[in-house]
Amino acid sequence: MSASQPRSTSSSEGRRFSPDLAIVLLVLIWGSNFSVVKSALSEFNPLAFNATRFVLASAVLAVFLAISGVRVRFPKQDVMRLVGLGLLGNVLYQGLFIYGIDGTRAGNAALMLSTVPLIVTVLSVALKHETISRAGWAGVVLSISGIVVILWGSSRGLSFGSDTIRGDLIMLGSALAWSVYTVLSSPYVQKYGTLPVTAFTMWIGTVGLVAVSTPALLAQDWISITPGAWGGLVFSGAFSLALAYILWYYGIRHLGSSRTAVYSNTVPVVALLVAWLTLGEVPTMVQVVGTVMILGGIGLARLRRKPVELPEDLLPPE
Repeated sequence: MSASQPRSTSSSEGRRFSPDLAIVLLVLIWGSNFSVVKSALSEFNPLAFNATRFVLASAVLAVFLAISGVRVRFPKQDVMRLVGLGLLGNVLYQGLFIYGIDGTRAGNAALMLSTVPLIVTVLSVALKHETISRAGWAGVVLSISGIVVILWGSSRGLSFGSDTIRGDLIMLGSALAWSVYTVLSSPYVQKYGTLPVTAFTMWIGTVGLVAVSTPALLAQDWISITPGAWGGLVFSGAFSLALAYILWYYGIRHLGSSRTAVYSNTVPVVALLVAWLTLGEVPTMVQVVGTVMILGGIGLARLRRKPVELPEDLLPPE
């Protein structure tokens, strides 16, 4: 048995709408999701929220795969490894993500998570999957400095007087977890395709999340949840997880990974703006400086890289 996906098409064949527009929509969804989740968690237990949105996302993705004819089948020798990756990339990562965003500002969470391409680069160099130039290493140092600046600002209470350092560090842990998942899943993504591997690991992660979240699901007061919070859960599950994967896959297919990655670098900027407009999280000077340093460092780190078959889906689901 083997995983299969739709055969590749020419740049114009199979396009229902503009791939550039698809990625712009993706960026808006992911950039908004930090504020949506932050708001919904005021009424949801974090574990109950995460498990429920993953059940919804898994169902939506299963329907899409059935309609598109993508089969998710793997040889027996790879199934258990993919199960492990599903637990790492969804249960561990999502647990850290949901508690991290619950303990910090939505803008800070987006900035911490934007370090995934940087961490993947460092891990890939360490594993000899690729090499980077001196300018790339300068970018690594610049981005790390940007993270330090933001953490320093959080620990000194520059975010409306609240201490967000714990949430920021948990978000960094979630970025590390997703980066390890990305690097370890690279051979399977290259062998079987992004969408089958993503779907399978998401389904495994959903089972794991429901299992560890059962007490929270039973304790959750579902009746008192407002329509707005329910809407946040639907948005985060059906759009930020399921639809986002479909849009990402569509963009990669028609634009290529490099061009799509350029768009994705704007996610933290959108997240900061949305948090400002919806949650009143006015960006501090520390955040502005840290944002410029992180994004500038990521840009430098991408210069003159020599990859050896790295996966296309660097950004984690939010």
